[in-house]
Amino acid sequence: MAETLIEDIGFAAADGWPLAGTLYHSQAEATHAVMMSAGTGFPRRFYRHFAQYLTDRGALVLTYDYRGIGGSFNAGHDFANIEYSDWGRYDMSAAVDVLARVAGDLPLAHVAHSVGGHFLGLMPNQSRLLRHAFLSIGTGYWGGHHWRNIPKELYFWWGLGSYSLWRHKAVMPIGGWQGEALPPRLFRTWRRWSHRRGYFQPDLEGALQPQAYAEVNAPIRSWIFSDDPIATRASGRDLLAVYPSADTELVVRSPREYGVNRIGHEGAFRPGREALWDEVSDWLECGL
Repeated sequence: MAETLIEDIGFAAADGWPLAGTLYHSQAEATHAVMMSAGTGFPRRFYRHFAQYLTDRGALVLTYDYRGIGGSFNAGHDFANIEYSDWGRYDMSAAVDVLARVAGDLPLAHVAHSVGGHFLGLMPNQSRLLRHAFLSIGTGYWGGHHWRNIPKELYFWWGLGSYSLWRHKAVMPIGGWQGEALPPRLFRTWRRWSHRRGYFQPDLEGALQPQAYAEVNAPIRSWIFSDDPIATRASGRDLLAVYPSADTELVVRSPREYGVNRIGHEGAFRPGREALWDEVSDWLECGL
């Protein structure tokens, strides 16, 4: 197995916000390139084991932090006014350009976790990504989640979230929230969307303009896990519906199918899930 070279890089988002990323290279010649888009509040380092695995399978991999998260926090910039959609419109599109520049003629694929699959229609260059593997991706609408998770979500939205905004002017990693600190504007948008059956769809003709969700036509395969209380079969199906021109497939898997006891909403990227990673990588490679 060839040695992996790990290189931290900096690059600018489409509107100039400084972003941090990590490139995973193999000394062996790569056959394709993969962009890894994170879930809300997850720093890029969370995906390092998965990125290393993909590199061992012949990929050139880019992980990156959205603005306000991890290495892209940048205290001198306007953290308070980061909007949820900025992550897609500016940050994800910039990551595509960086990966394309580094990858040269290699075909580009995308692996997305949670919100990483929500904003393809806001990226003016999304057509450069030839396949999308979604892991644990559904809408944030609480009514589509497992009923046992609803009290926890209401506490997050209106208890912890409201208190943290009042006390800290941001949603801090306190009181059960284990992600990175979230900007106040972003959190309020996420909360508003998550209380609507249509999630962000009512904003497609308003606040989310310009958008081109109907132009996303690369194949999307979405993995939903039976013990994930957030990305359920219902919420996963609702999210795929915002990509009407894409060839979409939703598959529901049990953790036991991969020889583990738990996957949940974030466990797909933890070590020990290599059987799942094999399946994801095989699907990506077969279409490239």
